[in-house]
Amino acid sequence: MDTTSSPETEGAVETRGIEPVPDHERQGRVRELFPTWVAANISVLLLTMGASLVINNGLNFWQVLIVAAIASVISFGMVGVLSVSGKWGGAPGALLSRAAFGVRGNYFPGAILWVARFGWETINAVSGAYAVLTVLKLLFGIETNNVLIVVTLLAFVACTFVVSGLGRKALNLCNKWSTYLFSVFSIMVLIYLIAEMDWHKIFSQSPGSTALMIAGIGTIAAGGISWVPTGPDFARYLPHAASGKKIVGTTISGAALVLVPMVLMGGVMAVSKPDLANQNTDPMSFLGSALPDWLAIPYLITALVGMMLINSLSMYSAGFTAQTMGVKLPRAMAVSINAVISLVGGLFMMLVAKDFIGQFITFLTLLAVSFSAWIGVYGIDMARRFRRTVRYDPHGLMTIDRSSRYWYVGGFCWQALTAWAVALIAGLCLTKVEWFTGPLATTWLGEHGLGWAVTIVIAALVFAVLPAPKENAPADGKAADDRKPARV
Repeated sequence: MDTTSSPETEGAVETRGIEPVPDHERQGRVRELFPTWVAANISVLLLTMGASLVINNGLNFWQVLIVAAIASVISFGMVGVLSVSGKWGGAPGALLSRAAFGVRGNYFPGAILWVARFGWETINAVSGAYAVLTVLKLLFGIETNNVLIVVTLLAFVACTFVVSGLGRKALNLCNKWSTYLFSVFSIMVLIYLIAEMDWHKIFSQSPGSTALMIAGIGTIAAGGISWVPTGPDFARYLPHAASGKKIVGTTISGAALVLVPMVLMGGVMAVSKPDLANQNTDPMSFLGSALPDWLAIPYLITALVGMMLINSLSMYSAGFTAQTMGVKLPRAMAVSINAVISLVGGLFMMLVAKDFIGQFITFLTLLAVSFSAWIGVYGIDMARRFRRTVRYDPHGLMTIDRSSRYWYVGGFCWQALTAWAVALIAGLCLTKVEWFTGPLATTWLGEHGLGWAVTIVIAALVFAVLPAPKENAPADGKAADDRKPARV
């Protein structure tokens, strides 16, 4: 199979699909990742999640701060570490995953990751539509109705599709300016909260249990975990000489800059607005009562832009996943599949389903477990490639027949798939959500919400102790030199 591609143009629209980026086109800089991961966390839902830590978990101010900080470091630390593989192979995570699971074996975890992307994009689309509806009500007094719901959701998804279809350059530019705007209004909200909140009441809150703190870390970290398979997508234009440590540091700092204060602000608001975490139908309307109109309206608008960018980032990577799964369409066209699905799913959630926050927490919990099984296997595969000079074979990644270096046995790496399946089943057994309770959910690990962590550990351990997979000889007959370590 021909793995070459036309060089990416300097125009706004990115034409490259899943094929690895050649060295001469690797002109990205690590600092470009910072606004990407800032934008990935511009979501008002973090306020609601922070409020939930106070209302549902009973945590106080300092516990919420600790939970948010630990969750951001753990989840986006994994995002940063696995992003390094993007600059190693110059390809999206969905394609690099073939090296771990095999050309055909990659369809199994890939299908779950793809379905999870549908859910994540639907959640974001619904949140964005609710933000628009709240702004319309605050500005013009327009009450929500079914027709308006359809129109606002359609408009949000359409804007998301346009931006994600433009590609990496357009996303980087949008992320940069949305970061500036959102930072300005977030600072204004912080100043308002400092001036208006009853801080004596906030600091006098009794602490919650350690168990609920640990469970809270898992809930907040789930959002970051969902970005782990996506990390390589945004690092693949970095040159080989880019520092892996800087990639990790930039990813964590960019995410934490928004995630920690957003969760903390939600916790602070919950003390004065106890019903904040109970906005089950509309998670955005609380801002109209928690903040004055002159602040709530511009803040919601900037947050709306942020949520659109989050969905654009997700759709951008979902297009790669679709292509890796065999959808024979250009990336921009593959993105349209996700746009349609998120529109249909969003209409169901807004017109039929009622408990939005409950569904959101359920989705995050299952998302964390399903992604964690992939993370454990992929992480061990990366560790095994660490000291190789040639870490990924571009031709092997793009070849889907038995001549591929990553064909293994019949196209499947049975070691990776075994570890993935065992870990996924174990994680689900420890999971409890609204409509599903695993048989081990009442154990200490289950009660502490550690199913996702156990899933990662089991997947990594099982894959590590099984016999190391043997790759096929590359097409040119030259084996990679495993003795000389390349730069991390």
